[in-house]
Amino acid sequence: MRKIRDVLRLRFGHQLPQRTIGQSLRLSQGAVSEYLKRAQRAGLAWPLSDDLDDAGIEALLFPPPPDMPTDQHPVPDWSAIHREMRRPNVTLALLWEG
Repeated sequence: MRKIRDVLRLRFGHQLPQRTIGQSLRLSQGAVSEYLKRAQRAGLAWPLSDDLDDAGIEALLFPPPPDMPTDQHPVPDWSAIHREMRRPNVTLALLWEG
């Protein structure tokens, strides 16, 4: 079970720092940060409305990915990737981020 409601309550209701929230709920600081970013993008404000249950919160924060046919997925430019990989100190992780 996700602890999203508790993260939001501790952050916005009690103004606790993310590190303290993570320690209190046994979550990583990255998970707390991700929950708060998703809540901000979803436009959630504290206090949450009474009719919003945990499943509703999760649906707002973690919407399903859009359905896209496989033939419409972007195809990487493999020649450019191979060309970049020949350069010194270039990794796939760097290319993925860039």
